[in-house]
Amino acid sequence: MDISQLKKMKDMESELARYKKIYAELAFQNTVLKEVIEKKL
Repeated sequence: MDISQLKKMKDMESELARYKKIYAELAFQNTVLKEVIEKKL
């Protein structure tokens, strides 16, 4: 691997980590909202 490929891989890894964090937050919000809805019904 050359330097540009390594940099691109690092960038992609950080982007993937960001997406995983976003997914975790959305999944948590979804769970909370479902619990709120169930309690209201």
